[in-house]
Amino acid sequence: MSDKSPQHAADWRMSRYSRQVLLPQIGPAGQNQLRASNVTLIGCGALGTVLADQLVRAGVGRLRIVDRDYVELNNLQRQVLFDETDVSAGAPKAVAAAQRLAAVNSDVTIEPIIADACATNIERFIEGANVLLDGTDNFETRFLINDVAVKHGIPWVYGACVGIEGMVLPILPRQTPCLRCIWDQPPPPGMNPTCDTAGVLGPLVQLVASRQAIEAIKILTGATGDVARHLVQINAWTGAIDSFDMQGAYEPGRCTCCGRGQFEYLAAGGARTATLCGRDAVQIPGNATGVDLDAVARRITAAAKSAPCLNRYLLRFDVDRFTVTLFRDGRAIIKGTSDPNEARTVYAKYIGQ
Repeated sequence: MSDKSPQHAADWRMSRYSRQVLLPQIGPAGQNQLRASNVTLIGCGALGTVLADQLVRAGVGRLRIVDRDYVELNNLQRQVLFDETDVSAGAPKAVAAAQRLAAVNSDVTIEPIIADACATNIERFIEGANVLLDGTDNFETRFLINDVAVKHGIPWVYGACVGIEGMVLPILPRQTPCLRCIWDQPPPPGMNPTCDTAGVLGPLVQLVASRQAIEAIKILTGATGDVARHLVQINAWTGAIDSFDMQGAYEPGRCTCCGRGQFEYLAAGGARTATLCGRDAVQIPGNATGVDLDAVARRITAAAKSAPCLNRYLLRFDVDRFTVTLFRDGRAIIKGTSDPNEARTVYAKYIGQ
């Protein structure tokens, strides 16, 4: 008969992390701090899947995964938690990731949230979090994360990668420069390359996300004195790693966000219709009432070019030259156009709201 005592459970749990506990930087105390921690990950694509995998294996207590998208075939080259069955099923990334991670470590509570993080919901998503992790692919969402992190005093770790280059910057509110200390405004839309326009080297993702995860583990184990105070830039092709001291950019009182406490991105209101850079797609925001996916599926069957793909999370169908992916909250991604007005017309015609 197996021993079901609390002590046996604790010993079994700690044995999982035995090689990590051996590290003087972690030890039993650090492992217990990890288990008591709460992490919010915004974005579960290339960086996000690696971050989620590493932190779940490290033994964080709770991981909340917020992502707006679904798994596509071109994701599989770099997004490590997904496979071809997720593509065929039209699985939302947050759900597919949570299912895979639950099989990796059943001791971690994983909460998938299928949503577009925006000013009206992000404060709910970060409740109780000890660290916020950037798995996004756009500056507008990063500036929003920066606002909410500074407002609530939650450390966060910025990460980005495109092509063969990536960057990592840990941010400790009111101790180190925030994102707006360094970049007061995001670059204009279309000015910066993205994975969808410039591509990305798969192994670069692992390098960048691993550095993000290391900084997160330092924060979660109380080793904030060891958190990097510099921005790291990585060239995966040449192997060059450059470090830039950013502390000089921190001037209390000067920064719009952490100095003057003006959270412009958090005050911007709800989600807006947005062109998804490089994807020939537009996202239509959801609504308070949501939609009945089954009813929409029945209604559009005659107009659809092929049988709609319907699961408990989303409905996908092809009409005219568009592929429409509709989520239960009423949010939709219209693929086949970069024109918001045309996307709204498609939405109104086939979804009717």
